[in-house]
Amino acid sequence: MEHPEIFHDLTTTKAPFIENAQFHGQLFIHQPYELYSENNQEAWRELYGLLRPKWEKYANGKFMEGIQSLCLNPDRIPRLEEVNAFLAPLTGFKAKAVSGYVPTYLFFDSLKRREFPTTITIRDRNRLAYLPEPDIFHDIAGHVPMHTDLTFADVLVRFGSLANKAAKRHTHLVNGKEKMAKIRSNIQALSRFFWFSIEFGLMREGGRICVYGSGLLSSAEEIEHSVESLQVQRYPFQLEWVINQSFEIDHFQSLLFVIDSFEHLYEEVDRLEQWLHEGKLDHVNPGEPGVNEEELQAFLEVEDET
Repeated sequence: MEHPEIFHDLTTTKAPFIENAQFHGQLFIHQPYELYSENNQEAWRELYGLLRPKWEKYANGKFMEGIQSLCLNPDRIPRLEEVNAFLAPLTGFKAKAVSGYVPTYLFFDSLKRREFPTTITIRDRNRLAYLPEPDIFHDIAGHVPMHTDLTFADVLVRFGSLANKAAKRHTHLVNGKEKMAKIRSNIQALSRFFWFSIEFGLMREGGRICVYGSGLLSSAEEIEHSVESLQVQRYPFQLEWVINQSFEIDHFQSLLFVIDSFEHLYEEVDRLEQWLHEGKLDHVNPGEPGVNEEELQAFLEVEDET
């Protein structure tokens, strides 16, 4: 006989509901709000309490406007339908619950449709610092406030469309080894761009450097480190550096790039597409992030549909 009470927990890596969905191959799921435990809710409260003063000091102005627009409750985990009710009328974006890791192509293609794959679990209260894997605090409190800004939202859509264009660029190649190498390089270039902008980007605003990257905005320790620490190298955003720069996810970042505005970021996405078509993303510097067979297969499946 099953004991339903054991399923009342949505802690990262410890959630039976998520394990069951993954076992059955369910990527896009619903948010079973009733399964959040009191410990889950307390983790949200503690994280929000830790980050709010950091946001006020280090976050860019559009992020703070987004926090206000979404009416996030500091005392409880948001329901995604509530978030979407505020978000969709502003930019057309909506948060869409997922059971875990989303392959690169599917993730970027979701952005093209103004859908943001959103993790529904939350980190353990004993591990409130930045985690390599996303959780609902990272996704909803770190990413989604930026999605309320129309220019930034358009950047995501424009960037998301590049995955489809990258997948279709190499259909003419008959040499399987050459095709796989170029697709792998394209994936790395796109992933690095996303990492050093959307996840860990800095911005010049009103004569200061502030934060707009969600990985920083959801980490109470690294958000301050990224702006204040002498151990961090901060350079103007340079596309040729970004696409060739490896990164690791399990420690504070020592190299970050600074944009001038979200209009500037949109222009860089335009350049990224131009470089894609010119073949400049076909042979980027090897290294992290790695690209596994599942990632490659997702891109090849798009080719098969053309």
